[in-house]
Amino acid sequence: MATGTREVAAPSVVERGARVQLAAAFRWAARLGLHEGVANHFSVAVDDAGTRFLINPRGAHFSEITASSLVLVDAARRDEDPFVHGVDPTAWILHSHIHAHVPRARCIVHTHMPHATALACLADYRFAMLDQNACRFHGRIAYDRDYAGMALEPGEGERVAALLGDGHDVLLLGNHGVIVVAETVAEAFDLAYYLERAAHLQVLALSTGRPLSVVPDDVAARACAQWRDYPEGAELHLAALMRILDRESPEYRT
Repeated sequence: MATGTREVAAPSVVERGARVQLAAAFRWAARLGLHEGVANHFSVAVDDAGTRFLINPRGAHFSEITASSLVLVDAARRDEDPFVHGVDPTAWILHSHIHAHVPRARCIVHTHMPHATALACLADYRFAMLDQNACRFHGRIAYDRDYAGMALEPGEGERVAALLGDGHDVLLLGNHGVIVVAETVAEAFDLAYYLERAAHLQVLALSTGRPLSVVPDDVAARACAQWRDYPEGAELHLAALMRILDRESPEYRT
């Protein structure tokens, strides 16, 4: 090796697995229309403290993400220029603070997916328990009613992280989009998928102008508990999506 050349350590088994799963999530988000240009970001922590995490590189479209193209960053270095690391500055702020302050947020999915974002743009709207998919989110959604522009200041990252609190897995960002957090890539993607499905149905139901038939609170709570206890649903979902990618776009693993 030439003098002065820095040797880069090979990814650990944990990091390699996280890279492949997150790349698959990006590819499917693109296929399902959950992305927005080269904006929006997914990340996953690869250490116990949640300080080191993988995130999509600045300027990359979700449909072209591969396991090796993901950027490994360290939240302890959030004061550095994100452009040097090839990361979007808003992602640098939001994801570093959420990973640091919300321990269960091992994986973060931030999108402007259309139907959930449409609901986030309705004044004082609260997610309605209209169907079985919506019931999955009973008591799990927090609301940000104070949109103040793009997240370019550390204080904004801290504010958003605090809104998630101890028991919320979804944050509807008023006039902005959605943040979903979970322990695994599979769970975070699965939650985002079903959130958008439920939001789509709500937009359709609201568009009829007819009265809504809302599931009673106790029934919605029971259905939510059943969703959370359902065995391996998220893992099976992601595994199926990865099998399809392995046949149709295997380069995502590279």
